[in-house]
Amino acid sequence: MNTEKVTARRLTAEEVSELGLQDDIFVSAGMDGLPLDCYAPAFLTEPGKNSEGGSFAARTVFGEVIHILPDNAEEPGIWVADKAGEEIEVLQSAGILLNLALFVPGGNKESLESLYSAARDAFGAGIVQRWSEETVAVPDVKVDLFEEPARGRKNTSGQNRDRRALDIYPTRVRFLEPSEGWKFIIEPHKEIVDDTPTI
Repeated sequence: MNTEKVTARRLTAEEVSELGLQDDIFVSAGMDGLPLDCYAPAFLTEPGKNSEGGSFAARTVFGEVIHILPDNAEEPGIWVADKAGEEIEVLQSAGILLNLALFVPGGNKESLESLYSAARDAFGAGIVQRWSEETVAVPDVKVDLFEEPARGRKNTSGQNRDRRALDIYPTRVRFLEPSEGWKFIIEPHKEIVDDTPTI
């Protein structure tokens, strides 16, 4: 296990409530079914002020989401870097898992092999490991994507609607998130006709 010593200070629940999404913290590096006696870099999943009951959710750089009660002395707690603090062991990264959604127009087996070959050339043969693969055909139809309030009033005639994207493949929507409190509406693509008179 590769760790690095970091000088840090444990925070109280009140201090954590003042943190935002951009603040770097350290939380337990333990994973589901794998307890580890060290910490991992992380960040809160929502501003600290939004948490209730003294419980906070954090996501580690390794993708684990954990719930923490900072004031519980029996839990590892939440820490921040502080030169006046104490040393903790922080788990290091061995590399990255690239979960890439890549659209290849007219893609086939040969084009995928060219992609893998380029990765081997860039990092070295035997270095990049292909852990999983999912190829899905993309339907050749274009759609327009809109957002509207999830609890909008009836008979609003679409007035309370925002345009998110035009002329896209429907599979692309799988990788987009609607704004908080809004939902996606997908419609067949319609070309926009500009009726503005020209001189």
